[in-house]
Amino acid sequence: MLRGIDLEIPAGEFCGLVGVNGAGKTTLIKSLLDLCAIDGGRIEIFGTTHKETAARAHLAYLPERFLPPHYTTGRDFMELMRTLHAATYTAPQCEAVLAALDFDPGALAKPVRALSKGMAQKLGLAATLLSGKPLFVLDEPMSGLDPKARALLKQYLLGLRGRQQTLFFSTHLLSDVEALCDRVAILHGGELRFTGRPAECCAQFAAPTLEQAYLRCVE
Repeated sequence: MLRGIDLEIPAGEFCGLVGVNGAGKTTLIKSLLDLCAIDGGRIEIFGTTHKETAARAHLAYLPERFLPPHYTTGRDFMELMRTLHAATYTAPQCEAVLAALDFDPGALAKPVRALSKGMAQKLGLAATLLSGKPLFVLDEPMSGLDPKARALLKQYLLGLRGRQQTLFFSTHLLSDVEALCDRVAILHGGELRFTGRPAECCAQFAAPTLEQAYLRCVE
C-alpha cells in the first residue's frame, strides 16, 4: 500500500526509484499508468490526468516481467511496436539501438520463444527506446542483462541527457542510479523516505556512498 506519495519529475530529468522487494515500486509505476486504482490524490503526465488515455500517448513503458508474444518473431514484434507507438525510425536507427544493446540483428528472425530472457529484455528495450516518446517508464530495465549489455545501455541512456528526454525507472542497483540519475527517490514501506540528488542523500544521512546512505535512510 502506498501512502502520501508526493513526487514530481520535471521534463528532461532522469529519476531512479529504489527500494527493497515489496516496497511498492511496481505499484507506484502501475498507478502512474492507470493499471491499478488509487484511493485518493492526483497523478498527471505532462499536465494531463493519468486516467486519460491521451496522457499515455507521450510515454513508452517496459514492465518488470516483460514477456513478448511468443508466437511472433523478433522482427514482427518490432514492427508491431512501431505501429502501436506510431514511430518513424529508420533501419539505420534501429540497427544503432540494437548495437547499443549488443543485440544480434540476425536474432530478429527467430521466434520470440527461442530467445533467452536477456535477449527478450533487449528486444523490449529496443522497441521502447525507438518509440521516440519524450518519457520512458522502465520497471527494472537491467533485469536479465549481462554486464556488457548493462554497460552499453547505461552509455546509450547517458547519450540521451540534454535532449529533453525524461527517464523514470525502478531499480535495485544503486550504482546505476549514481551513474544515470539527476534524482533518486527512496521508497520504503509504501512511503517516500527521500527524494533528491544522490549527493544530497549522502549528505543528509552523513554517508560516504549512496549505498550506505540508502541503508541509513531505510533503517
